[in-house]
Amino acid sequence: MGSHSSISPAVSTIPASPSTTGETDCSRCTWLDSTLYRCKFNSYVPWNFHEEKQGVYNFSGDRDLENFLDLANQTGLLVILRPGPYICAEWEMGGLPAWLLQKPNIVLRSADTDYLEAVTTWMAVLLPKMRRWLYTNGGNIITVQVENEYGSYYVCDYNYMRHLRTLFQFFLGENTVLFTTDGNTDREMTCGTLEGMYATIDFGTDVNISQAFRRQRRFEPRGPLVNSEFYTGWLDHWGDKHAQVDTQKVSRMLGEMLSMGANVNMYMFEGGTNFGYWNGADHDNRFRSVVTSYDYNAPLSEAGDSTEKLLGIRDTISKFRDIPVGPMPPASPKMAYGFVTLTMVGNLSSLLDTLSPQGPVRSRYPLSFEEMKQYYGFMLYRTKLPRDLPEDTPLISPLNGVHDRAYVSVCGVFQGLLERDTTLVMNVTGKEGDQIDVLVENMGRVNFGSKINDFKGLLSNLVLGEDVLTDWQIYPLDIDGAIASGWPQSGQRRSPPGPVRGPSDGPVFYQGTLPPNGLAWDTFLRLNEWTKGQVWINGMNLGRYWPKRGPQQTLYVPGPLLSPTQPNNITVLELERAPPHTRVLFMDRPQLGSTAGKT
Repeated sequence: MGSHSSISPAVSTIPASPSTTGETDCSRCTWLDSTLYRCKFNSYVPWNFHEEKQGVYNFSGDRDLENFLDLANQTGLLVILRPGPYICAEWEMGGLPAWLLQKPNIVLRSADTDYLEAVTTWMAVLLPKMRRWLYTNGGNIITVQVENEYGSYYVCDYNYMRHLRTLFQFFLGENTVLFTTDGNTDREMTCGTLEGMYATIDFGTDVNISQAFRRQRRFEPRGPLVNSEFYTGWLDHWGDKHAQVDTQKVSRMLGEMLSMGANVNMYMFEGGTNFGYWNGADHDNRFRSVVTSYDYNAPLSEAGDSTEKLLGIRDTISKFRDIPVGPMPPASPKMAYGFVTLTMVGNLSSLLDTLSPQGPVRSRYPLSFEEMKQYYGFMLYRTKLPRDLPEDTPLISPLNGVHDRAYVSVCGVFQGLLERDTTLVMNVTGKEGDQIDVLVENMGRVNFGSKINDFKGLLSNLVLGEDVLTDWQIYPLDIDGAIASGWPQSGQRRSPPGPVRGPSDGPVFYQGTLPPNGLAWDTFLRLNEWTKGQVWINGMNLGRYWPKRGPQQTLYVPGPLLSPTQPNNITVLELERAPPHTRVLFMDRPQLGSTAGKT
């Protein structure tokens, strides 16, 4: 399932056949013995990836879940299915669809009536598709997770978990092995486990293994010890240091768990990519957006290549099981295609006929993304200055209502930005009646913790000096749709008088082409000295770049996105400022570890 399949082969040595005991009936697990040493991997199913708009289901193309399961089956892989409805996974809103927030008081991940109705409708679509792929029906799904780390959530609603258990059993059958995954505390295990679902635990390299498994054993007295998420690496946030987990610690702890006869799912075994707008975010003391790369410092890299960590893990496993004979498969070929110079297309605010063909919605006060049913990407808010501002006048978000970043222009001239939790005031000048544009970017919804009800857009009024700004024109922007249809390379409906060379401040589009050279190999796109924005290649949204903040400096470009025989179209939306020489660089290796513009 795209970049968040959580490919996590489980190195498994179950000590004894599971048996019925305590609250959990594990007699259904006994058939697992015969499949014990086949390769397995975890596959999340992000609900919002398949139902972006309520009632519109998409299982085609890279969303074709059944084809994905069939390919896994053809290669002999068993599947641990993790269909949510909540998955976390550093994915946008933890996989929950943003249209749930159209009911502003909804209590997510609870027995809230509106939430349960939506979940039941979705599971009635998804789970019947999965039934034929169950191992007991001749397929390759051996176990199914219910929810995800529910004990970490503040609600702790057993009625919700009972409802999910009933749904899963109804659609998948009574003999399906259901399980839960929870963190390494008593509170998490207490709130996240339930009779009828096998309780597993997850932890990384910083815990006492014996104590952790003793905790699992208290909640699951018999049956296999399972670390269902053994953290081989960790995620990155924009502005943080690149996360790394020591290879020797991973190998040592893996060996200790295997010595105990425990089962281990490695999260992640292979990294991935948060293409498009699918990255999540965290909000502890402040909002922190997850970067585009999900390389995760995993044993297999973002591009699927082996690392020293993989070699260390292989050596550890070889002490317990026979491993394949022969050399490690080579890395996929990479290509440094070199520099491509881009040409300016136009300021975003001058391209609204193309990017928002339906025109604006008029509202006295700002409306959120959710109210506008524009769930991802960008939205433009436009109004007029209420009076002359000959000197710098503060534009304030008094209630921290900019979610997540706003780029402010007056009469097409970029004046600065507002940012959630960090930059709540900026200065503006202009004349009465001047047009003020506020482009708001959704940087990814919170995917973990109590703040997953993460509304986007202007959530409260903006105050200019002593005036509350009103009478807005709000433009929902379908940038991805325009680019997928061939713009701007098609030349249709460009900003008159046409492309202008050279950089410009504020949200500006640039375009160019990578000439074909007969090869379509993986590559890495670097936007050195560019500030922040979004990149598309051949209509595919690669994700966000932000080299000024880091740590990620390059975007992964899979070879299949490129054409070996036709020009490859590149579109860049630079939100703040492009460099004097508007060129980008295609490299043959990633750069993921620089911060604050250091390269």
